[in-house]
Amino acid sequence: MKWIEVKVITTPEASEAVTGIMYDMGVGGLYVEDPRDILENERQPSDWDYLEDALKNIDPNQVTIRAYLSAIATDEMDVHYHEKIALLQEKLKNIRKYFDIGKGEIQVSEVFEKDWANNWKKYYKPVKVGEKVVIKPTWEEYQPRTEGEIIVEMDPGMAFGTGTHETTKMCVQLLEKYVNIDMDILDIGCGSGILGITALKLGAKSCLGVDIDENAVKVSRENAEINQVQGKMVIKRGDLLDVISGKFDIIVANIIADAIISLSKIVSSYLKNDGIFIASGIIQDRYEEVKNSLLEHEFIIEKELFMGEWVAVAVKNL
Repeated sequence: MKWIEVKVITTPEASEAVTGIMYDMGVGGLYVEDPRDILENERQPSDWDYLEDALKNIDPNQVTIRAYLSAIATDEMDVHYHEKIALLQEKLKNIRKYFDIGKGEIQVSEVFEKDWANNWKKYYKPVKVGEKVVIKPTWEEYQPRTEGEIIVEMDPGMAFGTGTHETTKMCVQLLEKYVNIDMDILDIGCGSGILGITALKLGAKSCLGVDIDENAVKVSRENAEINQVQGKMVIKRGDLLDVISGKFDIIVANIIADAIISLSKIVSSYLKNDGIFIASGIIQDRYEEVKNSLLEHEFIIEKELFMGEWVAVAVKNL
């Protein structure tokens, strides 16, 4: 099957924002070539069993994001494809207000599915993202390095969430801090299911994950089975809280600043007494705006984490 490959070359700081824009295009698949994933592990060789020589000669300040649109040979689809590229160009201009996006250039080509479906896997190796949690691709061998490591096996497919991005790492670190046994967890925008599965492996009783993307729902369910937590994890398709009922001990949302500001107005209704809301995906330039919204809606700041250009925060109701 032929696909249209839409490639954007940007900076590490802007990669998640650009990825979000490209997901909004309705892509059939997406993967990110981020040199930090390689170089971080090169500095910490205990995290990898090997490093492919072909991946060493890379620019650490350049991230390549590849998204795939179905290439159906009809005039209607051709027009639709060009409209999506035009929209992508416009949105890239807009995010320059908040990020240095580097080249920000778009390259378009036709490819066959067999040429891209598994290419991204060479960039994804086992990595320790918290004090105890190790994210391990299902196809990689890994032996625990220290006592008490919690191994989360992931095959993200084309859903967002490999555990390598700062926003996900900070969420895992906050989950390590706050998750206890008998807790009910809600993961908003669950992607690959990585955060909900991590919470369950840390001892949580149950997790409800929700994502607007049908592929993410499918991948999350598959990863729950891989990690043998499917009996404790329910995945629903929906937008933010529109399919959610009940109350939770921890609600985690690794999304974008605007969505977190929207959630700050209503999320307390879904938290149990002393419940924790963990929010990530916040660019530092937007954090004061997010923080003010949380404080305005009677949350208190429990913990702030900063990593690269990103912020994660854990809050509790007054």
